Amino acid sequence: MPRHAAGPVTWIKDGRPLTRDDGASGAPLAGGASRAPSPLFPTRCSMSKDFPQMAKDLSGAIAVMRRGIPETMKAFSSLAAAATASGALETKTKELIAIAIAIALRCDGCIAFHVKAACRAGADRAEMLETIGMAIYMGGGPSMVYGAEALEAFDQFCGGPESAAA
Repeated sequence: MPRHAAGPVTWIKDGRPLTRDDGASGAPLAGGASRAPSPLFPTRCSMSKDFPQMAKDLSGAIAVMRRGIPETMKAFSSLAAAATASGALETKTKELIAIAIAIALRCDGCIAFHVKAACRAGADRAEMLETIGMAIYMGGGPSMVYGAEALEAFDQFCGGPESAAA
């Protein structure tokens, strides 16, 4: 199974992973944590996708495609370069737009590539959160789930919530 495949949600309590039961029974979390708000309730959800690894894996798969359909991939690369070049909108803003679209379309690989590019273009966590807010507004509940994943990708590529001003 690829490292970035979806798996069970893991909660963190005192630095230890806790896994939920089926979520429907109302039973306590493994490790004795309660579902009700309390000092024992885990405060951070750790997603199961490794976005930097996903981007690396996809880059390898895309390289194989590039060898198989070089003219198509060359044309796509030219399109990407033209679309993301600074103009009336700077590259960072364009990458944030791409992230919002990736969230709404539910494209994990797109999230990985565009979050990485947004970080390189200087996006900060507050900008990422506003981008996620717009994607949720435009895409509803599914965008909320993928927005959480995009934020996890941001934290993986850019150093985590402790570096955030939000």
